[in-house]
Amino acid sequence: MMTALLSTDDLTSWGWRIPFLIAGPMGIIGLYLRLRLEETPAFAAEVEKAETNRPKVPLREMITGQWRALLLCVGLVLVFNVTDYMLLSYMPSYLTGQLHYDETHGLLVVLGVMALMMIVQPFAGALTDRVGRRPVIATGCAGFLLLSVPALLLIREGSLLAVALGMGALGLLLVCFTAAMPSALPALFPTKVRYGSLSIGFNVSVSLFGGTTPLVVTALIGATGNMMMPAYYMMAAAVIGGFAVWRMAESAGRPLPGSAPSVAG
Repeated sequence: MMTALLSTDDLTSWGWRIPFLIAGPMGIIGLYLRLRLEETPAFAAEVEKAETNRPKVPLREMITGQWRALLLCVGLVLVFNVTDYMLLSYMPSYLTGQLHYDETHGLLVVLGVMALMMIVQPFAGALTDRVGRRPVIATGCAGFLLLSVPALLLIREGSLLAVALGMGALGLLLVCFTAAMPSALPALFPTKVRYGSLSIGFNVSVSLFGGTTPLVVTALIGATGNMMMPAYYMMAAAVIGGFAVWRMAESAGRPLPGSAPSVAG
């Protein structure tokens, strides 16, 4: 948005500060909301127990004791972050660097896709409560497997409408992950090790697969000359994510592992 509204000189001299000034209050609001949230009864009981005898959960228990859940976590986070980084981080560079698309138009399309995702997100989240996390995540995986190539072909067509349709389709599929993953991932682990095990699985997957997506895809395009590599990469991630969904248990409407049945309400 700043690129579209400001000249290059204004952007480099003072305009670059505006996003930071906006993000600061938003961070404070987010912190306020987090501090006002109540913990689950099971977690509160663990905290109370820790205050009396302070038992330590060894790192080995977080990893080897939860290796199946960790592998599922890595697979789910992989498809979530590969597609997220591909769409929202790499695609603007792909449009300008590989397809020679106008930089401002490319950024505005991405902003439009993000606005669309924000609108759809609450409805998709409510859907996961009704039909479950697994069907919604599985729909996203199937969609990326089947529609990545058609969507990228639309994007490569070059017109603003075609680019918007292709990016919009991928954005709606990504909502399947952004709506379901925040509730599905913590449910993979019992209360005692949830924070530790989830943080390990999540950050390992993001570091190895999510954050490296732009670099890897750029290298693949350079090595093969195949401009469809972004689609193939998302399809490969969708296969891995689909296998993880197949092996995970449904968590919607059920107590978290290590929680009393009353938590499910």
